[in-house]
Amino acid sequence: MQIADKRQKKGYKGMAMEGGIARWYAKIRSSGNQIEEWRKQAARLTDGLPNGASILEVAPGPGYFAIELARLGRFHVTALDISHTFVEIARENARQAGVDVDFRQGDASHMPFAGESFDLIICQAAFKNFSRPLEAINEMYRVLRTGGTAIIQDMWKEASDAAIRAEVDPMRLNPLNAFMTRQALKGLRRRAYTKQQFEQLAAASAFGGCQIVTNGIGMEMRLKKQ
Repeated sequence: MQIADKRQKKGYKGMAMEGGIARWYAKIRSSGNQIEEWRKQAARLTDGLPNGASILEVAPGPGYFAIELARLGRFHVTALDISHTFVEIARENARQAGVDVDFRQGDASHMPFAGESFDLIICQAAFKNFSRPLEAINEMYRVLRTGGTAIIQDMWKEASDAAIRAEVDPMRLNPLNAFMTRQALKGLRRRAYTKQQFEQLAAASAFGGCQIVTNGIGMEMRLKKQ
């Protein structure tokens, strides 16, 4: 019974992203053109958002995208990650970048925020790892302000091996890290959702539905709080 309780409380699938594995991931995710891509995404995903809006990134990992959101200089940026190591790394990265991001440690299915706190929520490359996905979506709904949008970007279960290679090649990793990253993505693909599966999940959530666009290895899901 005790083992079952521990499994139930665990907010993620697979290994914990702590210690050395988290630091390796942080290094990999800062290589090649990735920072520039996050900079472009920060501008795209916040287009039309008014100055002073509050943004939450769920599962920011090392914090690179949250930092690019903060660099825009127009928003209040908060980020929540279940990994203690990632929170430490992200806080240091933000300090070195000279930007203000409120990095918090916590579970996406039990967020430590009041309702109606954020105008925009973004979750990148992490949702497939949540062990309680419906609860996480409903928490996004709870902390999102009426009229706000939650954007979830993640792997697409139908992503091909060629698309994975095309994703990894621009990272300009050494051969060993490139191989490891491709293998990691292929493993994560098994946890990913099909478009139909996510549509069903969104329909069962407080949002009641979503819009989905697929591209390359990923899907972008937009959920609006009416």
